Amino acid sequence: MGLQNQLLLDLYKDKASVFTMQGIALAHGQGLDRNTVKNRMIGYVRKGEILNPRKGIYAKPGYDEKELACLLYTPSYISLEYVLQRAGIIFQYSDEITSVGNLSRSIEIDGKVYRYRKIKGEILVDTLGITREGNVNIASPERAFLDTLYLDSNYYFDYPSSLDKGKVLSLLPIYNSKTLWQRVSKIFG
Repeated sequence: MGLQNQLLLDLYKDKASVFTMQGIALAHGQGLDRNTVKNRMIGYVRKGEILNPRKGIYAKPGYDEKELACLLYTPSYISLEYVLQRAGIIFQYSDEITSVGNLSRSIEIDGKVYRYRKIKGEILVDTLGITREGNVNIASPERAFLDTLYLDSNYYFDYPSSLDKGKVLSLLPIYNSKTLWQRVSKIFG
């Protein structure tokens, strides 16, 4: 294998499945200028060795959609209905990956919808209740519950009693909202 394919080999060895051009150039383009990295990536896409799901973003075949969600718009983390549904707090099924970030937007890539809701910057950057699983930032069910209630005061939760009330209360100060405290009190009685 020649130097021409070393970049591809490095990408396949990486634990990440989704990359930005900037990330590739920094982590894998040792000694290569940005144009060389860009041209090699274009070649890999043409050969079907790497996918290009969105401008400036590259992915290995079978990439992790949650990784893509976290990389499309930064800063952001997966939250809201996606987390609540998987935790059994809501029963309505949706195949969308929902996140909070610094903008509101919905986009479709490869048949998958990625939906972002804008939340205040000071809430977004507070990492309490958010875990990093590999290259994915994801909210705990309690954080997703509060994000949802903060953004939609009339949201209906099917099974809020399965949440850890202590964790919910410990996360409430992040939002700095008396109204949110009242909404939470009403739900937990």
